[in-house]
Amino acid sequence: MPRVRDFRQFAFQPDRIARCGRNIGVKVYWKLYVIENTIRIVLHSILSVQVSPNWWSLAVDARIVGNAQRFRRNYAANPHNASPGTHDIHLIFLSDLTEIMRANSHLISPVVPTTNQWILTLEGIRVSRNLVGHMNFPNAFDRNAIDAAYAQLPSLLAQLSSSPRPIPTVIPQ
Repeated sequence: MPRVRDFRQFAFQPDRIARCGRNIGVKVYWKLYVIENTIRIVLHSILSVQVSPNWWSLAVDARIVGNAQRFRRNYAANPHNASPGTHDIHLIFLSDLTEIMRANSHLISPVVPTTNQWILTLEGIRVSRNLVGHMNFPNAFDRNAIDAAYAQLPSLLAQLSSSPRPIPTVIPQ
């Protein structure tokens, strides 16, 4: 298979843009989807047990809560679009998820001893995630960082069930 290169480095050809899009979708985007949604599930699962099922209003910074409410209003104003879900954790960015993890690390670390490493990992892919999320072509460094974060997810999930007080995995609705 020929190597796909950033379409912006060549003369305009619509099929070149399409090749880039397919390449990013197949090799990169889906991993970001899995990473972000797994982090949402992990945070929701742990904080539901460690704080309360209504942890969002108790454990999340007011700025993040406000941003989620603003996004919720935007979705409500456009009911023809798909719903992101009822839990506000579905409305926030990777950087917000990282901040929730950082602010609640004292509650998360007993379950996930690698919490600080995860914060670093998520910060390490933040720019790469934004590049892909804004439809830009990632370079080898970006792809490798995303691949490495994705490869660590099974060990993160294993920590939930292997903690002294196992945490059930709960998907926020």
